[in-house]
Amino acid sequence: MNKTITVWITAAVICCGCSRKAETTPVFETSVVERGDIVNSITSTGTVEPVNSVDVGTQVSGIIEKIYVDFNSEVKAGQVIAELDRTTLEADLKSCSANLASSKAELVYQEANYKRIKSLYESGVMADTDMEQAQYAYDKAKAAMNKAEADYSRVKKNLSYATIYSPISGIVLYRAVEEGQTVASSFNTPTLFTIAQDLKKMRVIANVDEADIGNVKEGQKATFTVDAYPDDQFDGTVSQVRLQATTTSNVVTYEVIITAPNEDLKLKPGLTANITIITEAVYDVLTVPNQALTFKPELPEPPADAPAKAPALPRDGQRVFVKNAGDLRPVPVETGMTNGFRTEIRSGIGEGDTVVTAQNADFDPMTAIKKQGSPFMPQRPGGKRR
Repeated sequence: MNKTITVWITAAVICCGCSRKAETTPVFETSVVERGDIVNSITSTGTVEPVNSVDVGTQVSGIIEKIYVDFNSEVKAGQVIAELDRTTLEADLKSCSANLASSKAELVYQEANYKRIKSLYESGVMADTDMEQAQYAYDKAKAAMNKAEADYSRVKKNLSYATIYSPISGIVLYRAVEEGQTVASSFNTPTLFTIAQDLKKMRVIANVDEADIGNVKEGQKATFTVDAYPDDQFDGTVSQVRLQATTTSNVVTYEVIITAPNEDLKLKPGLTANITIITEAVYDVLTVPNQALTFKPELPEPPADAPAKAPALPRDGQRVFVKNAGDLRPVPVETGMTNGFRTEIRSGIGEGDTVVTAQNADFDPMTAIKKQGSPFMPQRPGGKRR
């Protein structure tokens, strides 16, 4: 509450010899000490996203034969969501199975031949060359057997990849393929679906300017709005301040993750959020305008023979000037947080006290007398002439 207090001027007009004596009194602007909240915050923009989402792809190439889910479908972990054509993979599996059987038969024969030649060699019947050839054939058969088993296992696993399961329970946000479409996984895994785990828990990825990032800490409260619901305010909490900087057009920003509940499912992935992060706040405290802490009165100098009554100003710390029944006195105060407009007062003054925030130019009573005329002087008959 701000108001202007005008202290009227006492003027003595002495008409004898047209001599005049006047005394001016300054005009002060004041404010009442009151309770309130002081909040410091920073603003930013960001994007609403699910807390956990998974891109589901395929590790094998083929044609999409069946799709069992669509956009916004609810899925459970382990549920079949698509199938690839299995013809080629099943043929590869049969080929590997036959190759494995052949390798097993070859290993059995080479092992028996190796044992027979080894027995004859130990009896001195077989030459060293025959023994070495038998050893070589046996080792080669074992290696071929191991390779056939590995190929069979790989093709069998690839066949299982033809059936695509949901890795998590959630909602399908995006479907990138249609039935009959060919997908190739030669260089990277193509994305078939994007599944969000729980849309009741969302997060906002805010891009905070480098000038403000030093004030952002984990656990701070945040509020944000989205254009879809301009009248609603959503609450969140800072859960992570990422250290990786992003530079765009010479502007450096950092990603700040804000988690927010979404029980009513109003928040949709991809919405743009206008974010306010509360970096510091105090509530229900005594506050004064910042001008009260910097104000210094310019009082008229008293006559030389007048007794000194001006109070001494405190040398250290903050102070305000309190006005009470025409008396102006400095009072030391202990200050706290400020938001640039008002400052917290911890001690020194109380609620309801009147503090001075500014001083207007001195009021000259003689100028007013000249403009309005002295009430003590006789008026010209007939009033003022034009």
